[in-house]
Amino acid sequence: MPKLKTKSGVKKRFKLTATGLLKHGVAGKRHRLISHNSKYIRQNRGTKVLAKADTATVKAWAPYGLK
Repeated sequence: MPKLKTKSGVKKRFKLTATGLLKHGVAGKRHRLISHNSKYIRQNRGTKVLAKADTATVKAWAPYGLK
């Protein structure tokens, strides 16, 4: 049986927590920030945990887990 490849975008964008959840960076923080209010920018600082509905899909793209 051949090895399965991990999607290269998933390697770059997600990290696995110790409890098996997925951390990801928040979208919408690269440019055009003047149109967002301060609360939006402040609340989306750092990383977030991926929604439970999307976790199974992303884990399928990384068949051997993520570092």
